[in-house]
Amino acid sequence: MPEVAETIADELALSAEDRATLLPSGRQRLLYNRVHWAKTYLTKAGLLSSPARGQFTIMQAGKELLASSPPAITRTMLEQYPSFMGFIGGKPDGVAEQTPQPVLGLAPDADTQTPEECIETAHAELMSELRSELLEQIRQQSPVFFEQLIVDLLVAMGYGRSHEDAAKRFGCTGDGGVDGVINEDRLGLDRIYVQAKRYAAHATVGRPDVQSFVGSLVGHGSHKGVFVTTSSFSTQATDYVRHLTQRVILIDGALLADLMIEHGVGVRVSRIIEIKRIDLDFFDPS
Repeated sequence: MPEVAETIADELALSAEDRATLLPSGRQRLLYNRVHWAKTYLTKAGLLSSPARGQFTIMQAGKELLASSPPAITRTMLEQYPSFMGFIGGKPDGVAEQTPQPVLGLAPDADTQTPEECIETAHAELMSELRSELLEQIRQQSPVFFEQLIVDLLVAMGYGRSHEDAAKRFGCTGDGGVDGVINEDRLGLDRIYVQAKRYAAHATVGRPDVQSFVGSLVGHGSHKGVFVTTSSFSTQATDYVRHLTQRVILIDGALLADLMIEHGVGVRVSRIIEIKRIDLDFFDPS
């Protein structure tokens, strides 16, 4: 398969960047994934055969299809072969449906996407919807709830000694543009000041707000701060923090939602799908 993938890449004059492109999961090269599934689909349709591990050859049906000079061989085209319909319908080889049924749940561009790509596309859509729902839920809560959410998130990320300690230090300063302070580590060797703004989606945190927060850090003799908002930061605000001597991290709504999902704050697992592959070592007599 690696030899075939490189041969195809040469034939298509793919650039080094194209050849190195990974699936969104970052676990496999897109080129190899697509070549692998092309070979699998053609084999299941009876156009190729695999007489031995790592070997495959064209069948008579494959030669006949090529002789018809099709502009492209697509998944839709392969659905004319009963054995392929049996495969995508979950039937073992040679046990096709009596009447092929349409395949449900395919992405609109399923002809050009491998199963892994379809899964990752669907996952990306679900994640996008989850981010939107998270931010909408947060905006409907009280300021006190939002502060507690920040406490939960920071503790989940490893900051502060405990929830109790973080809660005591957060939401009680209320001076100089600072909403709270939390220990960077469990020993309290350094502290991080936090500003939290629960804004509507259309609102933007500008440079003046961030400058005020930085001024508060200076007043407290601190050089580390985190500014969290449910909306977004202006370009001027993000450019401003890049040139500071203080270390100030801006967390907008999108990043806040991503961190909550990553650390399991405000979300729970709804469904786990296991995808298994053949263990070729198990079948290797050597």
